[in-house]
Amino acid sequence: MAKDATLCPGADIRGVLDSSFTRVPADAPGKVPTGCGFWRNAWPENPAWKSVAVGLGHDTAYWTEFLCALAEADPDMAVNIEHEDAAYSRTEGLAPAAENPHTAAAGL
Repeated sequence: MAKDATLCPGADIRGVLDSSFTRVPADAPGKVPTGCGFWRNAWPENPAWKSVAVGLGHDTAYWTEFLCALAEADPDMAVNIEHEDAAYSRTEGLAPAAENPHTAAAGL
């Protein structure tokens, strides 16, 4: 699975294991379900990290190495994208998230 994240300035305060998220009540307006009766947590104002489209947190060299390691384990392994970048809509973030691993695969 391809999923990416980036560090934010809040890492200076909270460290990379930021756990200052707050729970969103089940009856909150605009809540986002994550499945199995759970709801997304709210991000802190200045998070230590955030999810970004694949390739926006790590460069092409990182993803080339990632894909190379997967190919060594199983050359026929599929790579699924997990898109959680809140800066993009549900579908709009898939283009860069697919383009970046595709570019990395060309470097194999």
